Amino acid sequence: MGEWLTVGGCFFVGALVVLGVIVLRSVRLIYEYERGLVFTLGKYAGMREPGLTLVIPILQTMVKVDMRIKTAEIPRQEVMTKDNIPMLVNAVVYFKVIKPEDAIIKIEDYAFAIRQYTQAALRDVIGNSEMDFVLTEREQIAESIKEIVDSETDGWGIDVESIKIQELELPAEMKRAMAQQAEAERERRAVIIASQGELEASERLQEAAEMMARSPGAMHLRTLQTIRAIAADPSEKIVLFVPADIGQALSAFGERKSE
Repeated sequence: MGEWLTVGGCFFVGALVVLGVIVLRSVRLIYEYERGLVFTLGKYAGMREPGLTLVIPILQTMVKVDMRIKTAEIPRQEVMTKDNIPMLVNAVVYFKVIKPEDAIIKIEDYAFAIRQYTQAALRDVIGNSEMDFVLTEREQIAESIKEIVDSETDGWGIDVESIKIQELELPAEMKRAMAQQAEAERERRAVIIASQGELEASERLQEAAEMMARSPGAMHLRTLQTIRAIAADPSEKIVLFVPADIGQALSAFGERKSE
């Protein structure tokens, strides 16, 4: 009788251990930034929200999906523009899962698929644009790529937040040509600014001369300022002061003598 009790006790303890293991394996923890997709015998059975949840071992399995924004880097690649200029371009894609069931059921590896699709869209958009447009309108180029990728990934349960073009590298000879062009443009602007300054200065001098001619007192005042400036210089010089109206006196004297 004692042996049967011993066997029965061991069986009871073993059953409790097995039951405990099953319960422990059934309890799953889902974080706030995750969602759990439950499959019963291989069929999709629903989505579990964050917190503690129960999954029946053997019969059910659960796949966790991260709902946070992810980053996918598009490796540097050579792209030919519309005007046949090669450029090295790399970009970054920011995306997140909005429908976990579509992201798991409809596509095998959504992160890899987004990288490949973005790379193809980048080639198409830049290939249909000229070099100057690509260099000056990065935001518009990135927005065009985002629209193409976003229209495709909507069916995968993915939302593309943004696409940023990190680097655009031109061939060395193209860089030298652009540097020469920029230098020539700067020289042209410098010459134009200098000529405009000379033109304005000549106009002001002409106005000043006309005003002094109409006002003898202004001319005398200017003469006194010039004399003061010369006197302040300690260098050795001889200054002869001649009245401003001596020319008129000499001309009048010459007219009387001729008469």
